[in-house]
Amino acid sequence: MSGKLHLDFSIARGGFELDVRAALELDGISAVFGPSGAGKTTLLRAIAGLDRPARGRIALDDAVWHDATRHVPAHLRRIGYVFQDGRLFPHLSVAQNLRFALEHAPSPGPIGMPDAVAALQLQDLLERRPASLSGGEQQRVAIGRALVTNPRLLLMDEPLSSVDAGRRREIAGYIEQLPAKFGLPVLYVTHDIDEVIRLASRMLLLARGRVAAQGSVTEILDRIDLWPLTGRLEAGSILEAAVVAQRDGMSHLSVEGQTLRIPAIDAAAGKIVRLRIHARDVVIATQRPVQLSIRNVLTARLSRIDLDDTVYAELKLEVGAQSLRARITREALAELELTPGRTLFALVKSVAFDDTMLR
Repeated sequence: MSGKLHLDFSIARGGFELDVRAALELDGISAVFGPSGAGKTTLLRAIAGLDRPARGRIALDDAVWHDATRHVPAHLRRIGYVFQDGRLFPHLSVAQNLRFALEHAPSPGPIGMPDAVAALQLQDLLERRPASLSGGEQQRVAIGRALVTNPRLLLMDEPLSSVDAGRRREIAGYIEQLPAKFGLPVLYVTHDIDEVIRLASRMLLLARGRVAAQGSVTEILDRIDLWPLTGRLEAGSILEAAVVAQRDGMSHLSVEGQTLRIPAIDAAAGKIVRLRIHARDVVIATQRPVQLSIRNVLTARLSRIDLDDTVYAELKLEVGAQSLRARITREALAELELTPGRTLFALVKSVAFDDTMLR
């Protein structure tokens, strides 16, 4: 299921005001990203109907949830909400928590309790109570509870913030399969750019209660003017690649017809993955290198040079139809005599691929 979320409203909480104007295409997972205090949770609560805007309009396609003449209560909006903490009923077992949500759903739908249990692997937890569950297990149950209400839209407010680092990747794996498995769009709030890159295809960037940008994750992370919000040290690229083969503990991938080798991932030939590559991990050569330990060499065209720093230059490279960023010193830029349009060779160590995501 997809749709368009129309937002044009303002809401004040304490001394903070959120003023949002945006139209979000909902297909898959869309991230709401920004620093602490940007208004991310306030935005989600207004969409859910938990907080009432002072003015404006909120609608999903032709279903108007708030405007000057109406305010649809939260329980009638067909929205699933996953909070930072599980907020499970402590006196009920996991199975009873799920059944309670199912029985109080505003309308029946295709997602039943067995579907949620199977998707989130809750079978072994059903008879346990929340106090006996780990943080990650509680969040899996909370997601399942939201699913069985058969929402039209799933809102997730930093669901990994209370989960220990060792479990975050595991829980993210469950989250990223929800849209395809259930036809359910997800609006995902986070202040962690790694979560955005792994999970989302689109993002809404908030700062000081206003929309700073919206669009594809790749486009927004590529914008130098937004690096004060998205993080200069985290700047880089996302490449899509197809798994070709698994050999000698390495996965061989194809990126625009060129080969990359990364530490082995659990993916069959033909599977599409997303690769995150930091700009600082890309080395540039003007000639194809030989007898080098770095195995990944991509032929690329230099399309742009950005000089926003007194020490470094940011290069934007075209690898077929995809983009790759590299950060080099201005001294290297001058010595190599780099100019847009030139063919270069981008070198990336296999160990640099610290975040590989199956799609």
